[in-house]
Amino acid sequence: MNRLELVAKIAEKHDLSKAEAARILSTITEEIMEAVKNGDSLTLVGFGTFKKQVRPPRTGRNPATGATIQIPETSVPKFVPGSLFKDAVNCKKCCKGKK
Repeated sequence: MNRLELVAKIAEKHDLSKAEAARILSTITEEIMEAVKNGDSLTLVGFGTFKKQVRPPRTGRNPATGATIQIPETSVPKFVPGSLFKDAVNCKKCCKGKK
């Protein structure tokens, strides 16, 4: 599923125009990104948690030359799925463990 398909499903399920659904989805994604960017975690109970994780500096290798390089510390977004999301993916509740 891509963004346009998700917008269409939101619009259909909630009797909205696609433009309204697209604005809502944009607002949600912007607010998640802003919270994580600011170092806050955002938890949607049952779905999961979005947070910022810092990768420490490390030594790496240039694949072309084999030379050792220093890779600096960097921040990356991380998503930790919640229990309801994990159960849905593993099909524990919906089909009693059958895949």
